[in-house]
Amino acid sequence: MNPRDEGGGPELPWGGPRFWQGVYRVADPKITLASVASMALGLALAAHDGPIQWGALAATVLGIFCIEAAKNASGELYDFDSGTDMRVTEEDRSPFSGGKRVLVDRLWTRPQTMAVAGVFYLLGAAFGIALALKEPAVWGFGLVGAALAFFYHAPPFKLSYRGLGELAVFLTYGPLICAGAYVVQRGEIPLRAVHLGVPVGAMIAAFLFINEFPDARADEASGKRTIVVRIGRVLAARAFVIFPIVAFGYLALSPITFGLPRGVWVGLIGLPHAILAAKRLRASPDVTKEIVPAQAWTLLSFVLLSLGASVGLLVFR
Repeated sequence: MNPRDEGGGPELPWGGPRFWQGVYRVADPKITLASVASMALGLALAAHDGPIQWGALAATVLGIFCIEAAKNASGELYDFDSGTDMRVTEEDRSPFSGGKRVLVDRLWTRPQTMAVAGVFYLLGAAFGIALALKEPAVWGFGLVGAALAFFYHAPPFKLSYRGLGELAVFLTYGPLICAGAYVVQRGEIPLRAVHLGVPVGAMIAAFLFINEFPDARADEASGKRTIVVRIGRVLAARAFVIFPIVAFGYLALSPITFGLPRGVWVGLIGLPHAILAAKRLRASPDVTKEIVPAQAWTLLSFVLLSLGASVGLLVFR
């Protein structure tokens, strides 16, 4: 059966409990931690350099949240049509991977999924336009961010299907959001803000990378050629360590090389969890239940990196 013929049905009501369960899934708090982590760093650097504009802050948070939820919703359509979400077996289910499954679990119909994605994209655009009218430099950040979000799953680029998902995530959740949050506040784009986004972007890309392990069999069967599918789980597990080396090495050198305040070194508190994740993944790259703790540690690593560096920027002036 064509996967387009499944997933939801005309009997599913708008606004019912199942519908709102689907909304919650595409706005998953675990996933929004990535954008919050990057925004926090950019805002902490902006606060280090001057006063915070709270209205602009609220519009930034809401705009990025809406674009992220829109990306998750539109991505559900493409992942469902490719069959990858339906091919994830019970033993490979994880709290951090496997898609939002709003169509697989019949929480939404296809029209509802398209409508929710459209509403979130429109809301995100509205907040972005409001910010751009005040600060024109926001136009570039908003357009690039929205394009990367949509084409992460969508043709013709289908970045996540071509092994380019990590690069897209690194750019979006690293320099783009971090520097974008700064420019909204200060009206300029210093290289320091771009450099500050690199470590958190690298660890958020690591989170995507490790989340590809439980989905690897389903992705391969569906033609989704992620890096883990391309090089295999064993080699990919060994390669995982590259992400924390880049992230925390860059963070350690940034005050010396790029002129960032030394307070960012507090972000190194995220390193132990990255090491634990790398060891766990390398020991059991093929068993999902053994990988889940490593997924959680990777998430905690980038959260602690962001939290520590943000606090360091605000406290150690």
